[in-house]
Amino acid sequence: MTRKTVRIAMNGVTGRMGHRQHLVRSLLAIREQGGLDLGDGTILWPEPVLVGRRAYALEAMAREHGLDPENISTDLDAVLADRSEKAVDIYFDAQVTSARVEALKKAIAAGKHIYTEKPTATDLAGALELARLARAAGIRHGVVQDKLFLPGLLKLKRLVDGGFFGRILSVRGEFGYWVFEGDWQEAQRPSWNYRSQDGGGIVVDMFPHWEYVMHELFGRVRSVQALAATHIPERWDERGKPYQATADDAAYGIFELEGGAIAQINSSWAVRVHRDELVEFQVDGTEGSAVAGLRTCRVQHRGVTPKPVWNPDLPATHAFRDQWQEVPDNETFDNGFKAQWELFLRHVYADAPYHWDLAAGARGVQLAELGLKSAAQGRRIEVPEIAL
Repeated sequence: MTRKTVRIAMNGVTGRMGHRQHLVRSLLAIREQGGLDLGDGTILWPEPVLVGRRAYALEAMAREHGLDPENISTDLDAVLADRSEKAVDIYFDAQVTSARVEALKKAIAAGKHIYTEKPTATDLAGALELARLARAAGIRHGVVQDKLFLPGLLKLKRLVDGGFFGRILSVRGEFGYWVFEGDWQEAQRPSWNYRSQDGGGIVVDMFPHWEYVMHELFGRVRSVQALAATHIPERWDERGKPYQATADDAAYGIFELEGGAIAQINSSWAVRVHRDELVEFQVDGTEGSAVAGLRTCRVQHRGVTPKPVWNPDLPATHAFRDQWQEVPDNETFDNGFKAQWELFLRHVYADAPYHWDLAAGARGVQLAELGLKSAAQGRRIEVPEIAL
């Protein structure tokens, strides 16, 4: 076996998602398993290079995880310009969205392969420019689309691919939880999420997720009609100071899908959870239905569908949830972020197929942009196919 070290610049890794999911549960987890076996006698060994604005935070993170203290930097330009044996091969971005485009452009210009969180840009024009620049540069590029790798959605895709549903009629999604305002309990999300001037808002955050989920499982989104709201107008930041929430914290969307199915997805940071998981999708088809969450998936086939009769004068005699059947795992599911990292690394170093690229990321930005436009204008808007 030959071990090949892959140096990866990780920008924004001091944030919650960058640290927990991408560093600890992905790259460090790959190292803990002995690296990534490409199947040709090569073992890839990821070597994170931590990039950020606060040197002390990077130093503390390197110490915590036993990383080389020399593999930290507050100077992205210097990291990208390095042509020594310590040059990075891949640039990963988990910064706030407003800082992402400039950094990705620099990495593309430096000839680095790109892997990035979403949304890839604050508007469609910026997202398309990145996709075109990456294509012209001939680099490999990928966008995090983690929800496709959740056990619940992998089971749901198995059902779709197996024809379980017959003709799919509708998709209903519920996502969200109560994010504390920050006054009497600390908020679970950073304050910039609630300021539109800083790139915040649940439409910008979640519609890119819903785009790839719908696109991959059910069909391309053909139209969107959305209503966005700011239910909590005042919140408290990380220093305990009040601020005005200028971004939407809830969005209610209806999407027409290619093939005729209708999807309705509610997203909210101002809702209390009364469901089994923080996100759930119900899919109804002519032959059967399913409800999928983060990890579980339950089904009800046409042949065993009960025949409810509406009678408000009598109490319900059946527990409707008990009439559904659990879909078995049938396989071992790895962390979704790690699984996609492994696919991207195989794409870069073993030429494995990979289609979750910057063009796919641009579709998500497009849907968010059109969703906000629909909410502002109060109308249904067609979603044209993207052409690079």
